[in-house]
Amino acid sequence: MHVRCPDRLPEEGYRQGLGLLADLSPGGQALPPTAALGGLKGAPSYYGTDAHRLGEMLRIRTISRLGIDVRVGIGPTVTVAATASAQIPRPGGVLTVPADEAVDWLAGLPVKALHGIGPRQAEALHDYGIHTVGLLAAVPPATVQRLLGGRAGRQAADRARGIDPRPVVPRALPATATVHHTLPQHTLDGATVRAALLDLVVRLGRLLRRRGQAARALTLTLQFPGSTWHKTRRLAEPSGHDEDLRTLAYQLMDAAGLQRGRLTGITLKAADLIDADQAAQQISLDSAREARLVAEETMDCIRDKYGPSSIGPAAVFRHAS
Repeated sequence: MHVRCPDRLPEEGYRQGLGLLADLSPGGQALPPTAALGGLKGAPSYYGTDAHRLGEMLRIRTISRLGIDVRVGIGPTVTVAATASAQIPRPGGVLTVPADEAVDWLAGLPVKALHGIGPRQAEALHDYGIHTVGLLAAVPPATVQRLLGGRAGRQAADRARGIDPRPVVPRALPATATVHHTLPQHTLDGATVRAALLDLVVRLGRLLRRRGQAARALTLTLQFPGSTWHKTRRLAEPSGHDEDLRTLAYQLMDAAGLQRGRLTGITLKAADLIDADQAAQQISLDSAREARLVAEETMDCIRDKYGPSSIGPAAVFRHAS
């Protein structure tokens, strides 16, 4: 069951909606800022009804108790359920796609309607005449990988065929993720400050990826003797990748116009977090970026095995020594 609450729903309303979902599906998964997943295994027999009726029960409860309507998609996989919920006209409703009809139902949809396909991916597929999910499913997976990139292509090819093994993982995601660096002395050296910021980016990116999260915004806070400075900017697309976080973090640092300011500490906070699977995996047709993402994944594996300081940017190690 994939549930979409109204856009711009206040956090308190979202929290209450999660509570109502938990009444029907205790193993629910929050997908901030306004969506959630609920596993229905065993629920129909417990309540003595079918999955569609459970979706209607949830909708009735949110309307009567919270005054909000929701869109509920029900299907055999996360992709099918999330795609279904997006097909429901606002303000709300329930759409159930039976397991034996899922592939045929997906096939008739525009390719951009498949959950996880972003606008740039859809545009790239359109350029090759792939306008529906059915056409995408008919293309060899290796070809889709060449069009969309390795990981994104594999996922798109599988999901177009109704393949999505992701389970509903009970999880309430933290609202923010924060990393901090205390400078050993009042620092004026720009290279040292930039290296400290880069270290924070690497730590924050790894933290987000281990949590399975992506950030919509970054806040940079600079501590000076007796004062602080902070600024927040939003990312162009939700991301947990070092490259995207680094670009915005550097922009924030440049906006501070430090000049001769004596720093005592730097804090980098990722805000407005969402589940990484909810972030559209955009493509740039940039093979160099694809290679960097593969390298990032490899470095994460090395850090998991040998420790967080086992590998990283040369600038960080140079200024740490």
